[in-house]
Amino acid sequence: MTRLVTLLNGPNLNLLGLRQPEIYGRETLEDVAAKTADLAEDLGLRLRALQSNHEGQLVDWIHEARGSSAGIIINPGAYSHTSIAILDALNAYDGPVLEVHISNIHKRESFRHHSYVSARADGVIAGFGTEGYLLALRRMATLLNA
Repeated sequence: MTRLVTLLNGPNLNLLGLRQPEIYGRETLEDVAAKTADLAEDLGLRLRALQSNHEGQLVDWIHEARGSSAGIIINPGAYSHTSIAILDALNAYDGPVLEVHISNIHKRESFRHHSYVSARADGVIAGFGTEGYLLALRRMATLLNA
């Protein structure tokens, strides 16, 4: 049976391609999801890509992943820097968790330098643009095959 990886995107990522393209690029979230799903298939995985601007919805999806997903890749957006609730939900998840940021959060405003999610993540990819999602998926495949 093909293993499922849940890809979660947080607030404002639905505006990818439109919002601050000088930082986040011109690819849409749909473009990213399609490329990531194609790579997942090549790696023998299935991808469930979801996005919400609501913290509680992301928490609910993390809870759902406990019974269905082999791993979680998450770009929590601004919730990286504020959400203990997302951290707590991830701490209740047993599989690998990878955190992705399109921009290099360490070269941006100082409040972006800390991520609560990083305390649970098995790896963090930041500053590689939308290619970071593909890098995370390749790493997830490695972790799941170990």
